[in-house]
Amino acid sequence: MSKIMSTKPVLVMLYGYPGAGKTHFARQFTEIFQAAHVHGDRIRGELFSEPRYDKEENQLVNHLMLYMTEEFLAAGMSVVFDTNAMRLSERRELRNIARRAKAEPLLIWLQTDADSAFARLNNRDRRKSDDKYAQAYTPETFRTHAGAMQNPKNEDYMVISGKHTFNTQRSAVVKKLYELGVIATNTASSNVVKPGLVNLIPNQAPGGRVDNSRRNILIR
Repeated sequence: MSKIMSTKPVLVMLYGYPGAGKTHFARQFTEIFQAAHVHGDRIRGELFSEPRYDKEENQLVNHLMLYMTEEFLAAGMSVVFDTNAMRLSERRELRNIARRAKAEPLLIWLQTDADSAFARLNNRDRRKSDDKYAQAYTPETFRTHAGAMQNPKNEDYMVISGKHTFNTQRSAVVKKLYELGVIATNTASSNVVKPGLVNLIPNQAPGGRVDNSRRNILIR
């Protein structure tokens, strides 16, 4: 099956809690969309046998990701930037890179509630490609990370549920790309499916309604 081609490069940025399904989405989306998967956790895991996640290491990984992204976009290839674009300043820098490369930026917010996201982290399987390089989180480090996130407000972005199946997520993103004018009508229509849900946490009831302004996160 041929991949979806865009009429211009697209820079996909991802936002959401750890455990929201960003890498799961990124990996599957680059299997059906012609784009490079610039995966921050994998780059870190390949460089460091025992990552420290400190400031110096974070800066190095981010520098490499930005360099790779600029090179791919300059060559006319779309990019899925797979790390949490958690700060406004980070998203602004990525949009500037996209503008210089005449690429279309697209910020995708994968929404799920904090409790379900953290529970999913505890169910990661290191044998799977999506989880192999992922950072481990304690309740404290999860709260710290979540507390540092800056929700998109006066920005262009789209929302997809982290609890939807990939086919449903794909449909929403393909529709958005069509609205942005970067994919053809026939491509969009053939990649839209009916919504579907997936339980990311086996044997656990789905979480409640997402509160986008939530910051007092309780993780037991």
